[in-house]
Amino acid sequence: MKVDTMRRIDHLAGVPLCWLASGLLRLVGGGGKPGPGARPSKVLFIELSEMGSTILADPAMQKLKRERNVELFFAIFAKNAPSLHLLDTVPRENIFTIREDSLWHLLLDTLAFLRWTRRTGIDSVIDLELFSRYTALLTGLSGAVNRVGFHAFHNEGLYRGEMLTHRVAYNPHQHIAKNFIALVNALLSDREELPYSKTRVGDEEIVLRKVTIDPARQEAMREKIRSIHPVWRPESQRLVLVNPNASELLPQRRWMPERYVALMRLILERFPDVVILITGAPSEREEAEALRTQVGNDERCINFAGQLQLGELPVLYSIATLMVTNDSGPGHFSAITELPTFVLFGPETPALYGSLGNSTPIYAGLACSPCVSAANHRKTPCSDNVCLQVIEPQQVFDTLRPVLENRLQ
Repeated sequence: MKVDTMRRIDHLAGVPLCWLASGLLRLVGGGGKPGPGARPSKVLFIELSEMGSTILADPAMQKLKRERNVELFFAIFAKNAPSLHLLDTVPRENIFTIREDSLWHLLLDTLAFLRWTRRTGIDSVIDLELFSRYTALLTGLSGAVNRVGFHAFHNEGLYRGEMLTHRVAYNPHQHIAKNFIALVNALLSDREELPYSKTRVGDEEIVLRKVTIDPARQEAMREKIRSIHPVWRPESQRLVLVNPNASELLPQRRWMPERYVALMRLILERFPDVVILITGAPSEREEAEALRTQVGNDERCINFAGQLQLGELPVLYSIATLMVTNDSGPGHFSAITELPTFVLFGPETPALYGSLGNSTPIYAGLACSPCVSAANHRKTPCSDNVCLQVIEPQQVFDTLRPVLENRLQ
């Protein structure tokens, strides 16, 4: 389904359903503060739509495992499930996927989810979504005794009913990874709070784990690149990755294609030992080919879109010199490696959604930015993303150039 269609369904059906579900929970005694014996042991996280958020939530999941040794579960849209495999914090058999390609599949999988949570014995649910009514319903009707999530209180947030046992105040002035930690702190709290969570979350708590890549996998990746571009010489030519795409959830995050073309030309002209790989999903291969053609350097600019599965990306990142990307999933996926990553921000802010890795945000910070937030369901009226248009290729080149120059020394 299209994103706007899902938003309309979430509003038109979500409001009355959240109201009805809240009343039902009150009738059956499912609301209020959990009583004794509600110590978490099987904890389900829900984050459906953003693959990058599965990476940003990992420090919160690690804290819960470390402090309570709980069994972790996760619910996510089926197309986004591979993002959970990058760190494998949640066992794959504990991941429940929901299809969102049609309303029929969504309804079927919702009913299956409600059976699964009861059959599995889920006792605690942490809703990571920011004011999604659909996930509020999944959380409220899950059968779990502990139900943790963000609550609007007196803010201008979206109505999500009264189904949470631990109502956490979303903090729009702190990084989202710290907000996720606050949800875990609420579940771990031994006293009732209004609102949760009256705790400090330090920068040291959102340090992300790094993956170790086997050298054999790195060599296999080099062979894969050579199979597509036989003239590449890995012993003397460095790889620069360019990800010009962003999800349909917020197309305003895309830097203009002609700016990417200009940036790639600058890199190739200044650094003759660099080969550029344009990355992306299989559906983005045609767009990547158009960019490659405009760059006009067949020897050192390669269309690599659609060549890898998501789980192979960390291997590619481990052999590359740097990456330039829009504010999208790859900017977070690279955070589990040491790859220097340069992320272009526009309608969102790196202060709240910046990568937890070796990342440099490039952000104009206009008076209207950021224009999307939890309060507006990440729906902006803007169709003219000046916040990205004012970022010039020369500015981006000057920002990343020291990394390429340092590697020459």
